Amino acid sequence: MGSKAEVEAILPPGAERHPGGPALFHRRLQPALSVLLLAAVACAGGAPPATPSTQGPTPPPAVSPTQQPALSPAASPGAPASPRPAASPSPASAAAVPVADPAVHVFLWGEPDATDPVLSLARDGGFHWVKQRFEWRNIEGKGKGQFEWNEPDRIVDAAEARGLKIIARIDNQPQWASSKVTWPATSPPDRMEDWVDYVSALAARYKGRIQAYEIWNEPNLDREWGGQPPDPKAYTTMLQASYRAIKAADPGALVVSAGLSPTTTQSAQAMRDVDFYQGMYAAGARGSYDVLGVHAAGFKAAPCADPAEVAGDPALSNPGDSSPPEAKRVYAFRHVEDVRQIMVSNGDGDKQIGVLEMGWTTDQRPNSPYAWHAVSAEQQATNLVDAFKCARENWSPWVGFMTVIYIADAHWTRQDEQYWWSITNPDGTPRPAYTALKDFFHS
Repeated sequence: MGSKAEVEAILPPGAERHPGGPALFHRRLQPALSVLLLAAVACAGGAPPATPSTQGPTPPPAVSPTQQPALSPAASPGAPASPRPAASPSPASAAAVPVADPAVHVFLWGEPDATDPVLSLARDGGFHWVKQRFEWRNIEGKGKGQFEWNEPDRIVDAAEARGLKIIARIDNQPQWASSKVTWPATSPPDRMEDWVDYVSALAARYKGRIQAYEIWNEPNLDREWGGQPPDPKAYTTMLQASYRAIKAADPGALVVSAGLSPTTTQSAQAMRDVDFYQGMYAAGARGSYDVLGVHAAGFKAAPCADPAEVAGDPALSNPGDSSPPEAKRVYAFRHVEDVRQIMVSNGDGDKQIGVLEMGWTTDQRPNSPYAWHAVSAEQQATNLVDAFKCARENWSPWVGFMTVIYIADAHWTRQDEQYWWSITNPDGTPRPAYTALKDFFHS
């Protein structure tokens, strides 16, 4: 997220804001009294003065959970181990992504000096994809139709030169595009036509060069949706419009739905991811994406731990989280399987899931909201490798790219929460997680 990052997350009642942590005022991974997952908000830099960036990672909101009906696909923690989703036919698209294909989140915007070293780390580490934000406000910030392509051209050229594919996260409206919020807060646009024009221009300019587009980020949080209650129907309208625009400009590009925050909260501030996904299907999302985006949190449990067992063990949940057991399945990395079941039950078994954020934090600072589930650097390395092993052994053929957070921004310090999630140091030296993943990917 960088020094200018927006890191809001929903705080539990009575909690204080943590400058580098999550909870609706800090946007990064941590479920305190409810988990809202990572929303990687990329680091700022290079943006026109009139269009401040809000890039940087996003923590989860932590709010006292409201009792709600059971999550759609969840099993009771008291039940036998969760059945894994049945293998479905290989995705029909010729553009299907290899199973658990390595991706990593990078921060290149406004960082020309860091671009070569960061992309070399990604390529040499065995990653095939880089996820990078292409914020609307940074490209069309000065006014309708006034596009500034120098920075995105530079980034696309650099990734292409190293043979790396791009997942472009697109979101964050320019000031002129929304009257719903106080700038620079994030909001869907007043006119969907303006968004479609931006998406069309981006996809046309980078036809065949940006391979995947993530449409918005964590719309199941009000802070990502103009302060309005999460609205799967409204988001689906955006997704459908984006799909048509991208496919018209670049039929070969993958359209990826937004990664959602896995949260135990159900309120006007946040909606559980499984309920939001089901709401998307009810609104007609089927046929409007190529890859379903998910955020896969890593907390205390082992990566391949059964979600039912994790949900039933208080030691593996955020202390004080009084959510019903079925909601606590989000504390398991394999909660991804719950999302998969929703896809299958809605007739989308031939589509892939793409993990847009995954990681484990080493943030053991006494006042950190992540301290309760922090791991050592060595355990972070083990967990990340084991997560890829688990996916490759159990999620074939339906999981595509899996995006690790982060190759660190050079400006991050120990005071930044995202510093502790990273697999490299800000100076570009590898941490154990980077080395372990590199060895695994090259083995």
